[in-house]
Amino acid sequence: MVAVTRSVLTIGLLALSVPAVAEDMLRYVDVNSPEMTSAEMTRAQVEAALAAAKFGTPVDLSGKKLSGLDLSGLDLSRVVLRVAKLNKTKLVGAKLDGAILDRTWLLGADLSGASLKAANVFGAQMQHAKLERADLSGARIAADLSDASLVGASLADANLTPDMRSRMAPRRTVLRSANLEGANLRGANLARVDLEFTALKRADLTGASLVGASLDGADLSGATLADADLSGADFNSAKLIAAAGLERARNLDKAQNLQRAVRQ
Repeated sequence: MVAVTRSVLTIGLLALSVPAVAEDMLRYVDVNSPEMTSAEMTRAQVEAALAAAKFGTPVDLSGKKLSGLDLSGLDLSRVVLRVAKLNKTKLVGAKLDGAILDRTWLLGADLSGASLKAANVFGAQMQHAKLERADLSGARIAADLSDASLVGASLADANLTPDMRSRMAPRRTVLRSANLEGANLRGANLARVDLEFTALKRADLTGASLVGASLDGADLSGATLADADLSGADFNSAKLIAAAGLERARNLDKAQNLQRAVRQ
């Protein structure tokens, strides 16, 4: 019992020590400034840069201002977009497999149906972004996705947990008030992720890790939790109505505030 208590306490302290990605950044940024809303390239120029790239050499668009452009359908696989600004940019159906989106600004961007398989999304600002039916399977994510829409998206085997080995302060993935209804989260690592008030209706969390995740007020009605690891996960005021496979979840006895969840 003492060992279990210490384990849960450690998980809780780790979660509290991990800062939300955007807590400090947005405080000092004017998101309505030309720096955050303008584009220094046209779609044609982006296409030209892609066409001119040497085989095997990723196109580097680091730091570029590309906000408001329509880049839908482009193949941006492995493109480096580190610190680039793509606020309210349309990337519908775009291919960003293996792309580097570290510290990229994607506020209100539309990535509906886009493919971001194995993309690296570290420290990105993606509040209010649309990723409906997007494929982020195998992606490495530590971003702020507050109020984002990921309805029907796939995050199968994606890793959203903070990198505690990083020399930098570890960043916590934030999905607070995001919509992941019907999302595929099979095998995803959601350890210590902020899922407060997140809509996870009918989401498939089979085999996912929710170790130390905050699910306060989240809606998991009809979600599948078979074989999910719930050690230290906080279900305070969460909805677990008709949740499938809950009795087959791992470490169910180590979940927090399960008695305060709505079960029927």
